[in-house]
Amino acid sequence: MAKNRELVTLGHGSGGKLTHDLIGEVIVPALYGAEGAPPMEDSALITAPSTALSFTTDSYVVSPWVFPGGNIGDLAFNGTVNDLAMSGADPIAISMGLILEEGFAMDDLRLVMTAMGEAARKAGIPVVCGDTKVVPHGKADAIFINTSGVGVRRGGVEIRASGARQGDVIIINGTIGDHGIAVMSAREGLRFQAPVQSDTAALHTLVRALLDGGVEVHSMRDPTRGGLATTICEIAADSKVAILLDEREIPLNEAVAGACELLGLDPMTVANEGKMILVLPEREAEKAISIMRGHPLGQRSSIIGRVTDGRVGRVTCLSVVGGDRVINMPHGEILPRIC
Repeated sequence: MAKNRELVTLGHGSGGKLTHDLIGEVIVPALYGAEGAPPMEDSALITAPSTALSFTTDSYVVSPWVFPGGNIGDLAFNGTVNDLAMSGADPIAISMGLILEEGFAMDDLRLVMTAMGEAARKAGIPVVCGDTKVVPHGKADAIFINTSGVGVRRGGVEIRASGARQGDVIIINGTIGDHGIAVMSAREGLRFQAPVQSDTAALHTLVRALLDGGVEVHSMRDPTRGGLATTICEIAADSKVAILLDEREIPLNEAVAGACELLGLDPMTVANEGKMILVLPEREAEKAISIMRGHPLGQRSSIIGRVTDGRVGRVTCLSVVGGDRVINMPHGEILPRIC
């Protein structure tokens, strides 16, 4: 007979002994391992070497919470690290808030916390504080996570969504659409000839390599919800410029291309979780590409477009078959709950 599974109960969110047991027996060992947890204070003490800080927060409600290549634990950690890195900041601390549905399996929670702990150790960035709440069964969807992060801004680095300038080139660090297709395959039970894995990854070391290498970056964004199309449209609008993309140069895995064709999706609108868009002067492109391709997360980096003198906010794309098309932000939710 199979043993009974441990489940999260409302008592685990009461603040009493069950809450302390949950933290001490499940969350802390998974997040911190042999290193041990920081003091259990009401707030974390963060030592910052600069007064110029970046701060961000995000909430993760992905469904399903586990997918090929990752789960909601490493996704939440990496996503917040990347939001800090896109401003040119070095992430130094992450917080975590859990909202658990009554009846969530303890083994599943351990799996999520272990993924987050491993991501934190790989990134070298601690989870310094957290909170856990439990809601009645049916009032949530298994598990939601909020993560916030603090990072130290580099002196002399000015990277803004509105920083793109005429003549700049646009670079991406790899293939698009991997995360969205991985989540959809898990949710819908789809099977492709070649498996599609999420690209979830922390990008701060790739950004650090570029900035340490002296690359001048005007704008940097990670194309998550809404994919490449949404991010490029946002940069064009915020910077009051026009952008021309070249579809032939946009990296795309064959399996993702096939899945998008089968499902009637545009890969440019499908979500990513380990990709970044750089906008920088053309004179910096060769150096940037060289640095990026020397990093594990940038081996398929490519120049995919440039900033032009066209109509402000307009994004066009030179297609594979010739001619060009206007790129707009997608309407509605194409792939619901991918993060």
